[in-house]
Amino acid sequence: MTATNIHPTAIVSPKTDIGEGVRIEPYSIIEDHVQIGANTVIGPHVQIGKWTKIGEDCQIFFGASVGNPSKDLKYKGGRSFVLIGNRNVLREYVSISRSTFDDGETVIGDDNLFMNWVNIAHDCVIGSRVIMANFATLAGHVIIEDDVRLGAYAALHQFVRVGKMAMAGGCSKIVQDIPPFMLSAGQPARVRDLNRLGIRTSQINPLAKLSPETFALLKKAFRILFRSGLPLKHAVTKAKEELPAEPEVEYLIQFIETSKRGIGFSHPNRSL
Repeated sequence: MTATNIHPTAIVSPKTDIGEGVRIEPYSIIEDHVQIGANTVIGPHVQIGKWTKIGEDCQIFFGASVGNPSKDLKYKGGRSFVLIGNRNVLREYVSISRSTFDDGETVIGDDNLFMNWVNIAHDCVIGSRVIMANFATLAGHVIIEDDVRLGAYAALHQFVRVGKMAMAGGCSKIVQDIPPFMLSAGQPARVRDLNRLGIRTSQINPLAKLSPETFALLKKAFRILFRSGLPLKHAVTKAKEELPAEPEVEYLIQFIETSKRGIGFSHPNRSL
């Protein structure tokens, strides 16, 4: 059993639940009603706002602000939450805001890496094994599914959804949804290709592993949906007719059909 270690300069509310082996380094502030799981490390000068729950084996580095009040002008100061899973790494100056709504939640899954200055606004939902590079920014209500990669300085509009194993290029302005398995980049961002490298690097995780047959079908789906020259609605119909009912392909098509913000892509006859 590892003892909890709280530096004497840290300010920790007595209304907290701190697990075994937690380390809280100098000058950090832990507010009321915070839960911190076993073996998590809270670095120096970190602020953990009230009603925040952090899982086990997380690392939170210098200057991060987790569970700060929603910046939405509709927020009236009520109780809302940030829920963070296990084994997450939050590098320097990461900011994560609570929900705008009473008893609402901003949710982070497991095994994510958020690099320096990443900002996650109110009511976002992030899956697991997501990597957000330096200065990537999410506005409110953004949904990021599992195994997504966001490049440095990528900026995502409110209510955008990014499907699993997708990637957004650095410095991209993302105002529409990014379908799963796709690479999107630009200002505004457009679907450019299948996220070939991201899919391959995800293969080390058995939960994300795709068979060679599935990968080949996704390549065909990309060509039909985004390179056939058809309007997207007609391309979806063509993909349904020509591709077998494989789960990942069905998921890709369903994502496109249910998109509320639309899908940004360039016509193949236009310069990108």
